[in-house]
Amino acid sequence: MASSSASAALLSSLNLSSISPKSKLSQTLAFSSSPSLSFQSKSLRSSLSLRPSTSRRNGFVVRAGLPLVGNVAPDFEAEAVFDQEFINVKLSDYIGKKYVILFFYPLDFTFVCPTEITAFSDRHAEFDKINTEILGVSVDSVFSHLAWVQTDRKSGGLGDLNYPLISDVTKSISKAFNVLIEDQGIALRGLFIIDKEGVIQHSTINNLAIGRSVDETLRTLQALQFVQENPDEVCPAGWKPGEKSMKPDPKLSKEYFSAV
Repeated sequence: MASSSASAALLSSLNLSSISPKSKLSQTLAFSSSPSLSFQSKSLRSSLSLRPSTSRRNGFVVRAGLPLVGNVAPDFEAEAVFDQEFINVKLSDYIGKKYVILFFYPLDFTFVCPTEITAFSDRHAEFDKINTEILGVSVDSVFSHLAWVQTDRKSGGLGDLNYPLISDVTKSISKAFNVLIEDQGIALRGLFIIDKEGVIQHSTINNLAIGRSVDETLRTLQALQFVQENPDEVCPAGWKPGEKSMKPDPKLSKEYFSAV
C-alpha cells in the first residue's frame, strides 16, 4: 500500500500536459536538408555522443551523426600533395566522371597509416582500370604530407604515391564525414565509396589501431558497380566479378540458392 501511495503521488506531481508532439525532444530532431547533412541542433549532437569508458585505455568521445550512406557526399575543396607538388582537389569535380575511394587516416609519420597508404598506391592501377580515383585525407598540413612522401619507405615514409594526399588542417572535412575524434583532433580510419553521381554507397570506420583491406575495398567497389549496371540483380556475401548474383525476389532468388 505504501508503494502504491508513493507511485500515485509521483504521477500526480508530473505535469503530463506539458508533454506534446512538439516538445523539446521532437524539436531536436530537425535536420538541415542540405547534402552535407549538418545538424541544426547542438542538443541532438550532445545526446548522441558516445561516452568513453573509464575501463578502456583509449577512451574518447565521438559525435555520431546521420548515416551518410545513400546521401550525396559533403563537397569540399582543399590543398593536397600529388607527384611532390601542391594541388587543389575538389570532390565534386569527380561527379559524372569517376567513382571515388575517399579514406581518412589519423596522422602522418605514424605506424599503421603508411601500410594502408602505400597498399592503396601499389594497387592504384586496379582502381584506375575501373574508373575510380583514390583520395587520402588527414589533418596534417601539405608540408607534412610532402615531407612524408619524400621519405623512403624503408625509413617509415611513403615514397611517391599514385594518388593525392589531402590536407584537412581545419578538420572541416573530417567533421563533415563524421570521423573526427573531437577531443584528440584526429580522424578515425573512415573509408567511403562514392559513385559517379556523388552519392556515398559504402562506408567503413575502423578504430585507430586497425588497418583496412585493399582487397575488400576493391571487391565492394566491384559489387557496387555491378548492381548499378544490373539494377535487377543483387550481390550475395563475398561476391566477386564472374560469380553468380541473385534476383531480389522470393521466387527468382531460389535459382541462386539451389545452385550454391
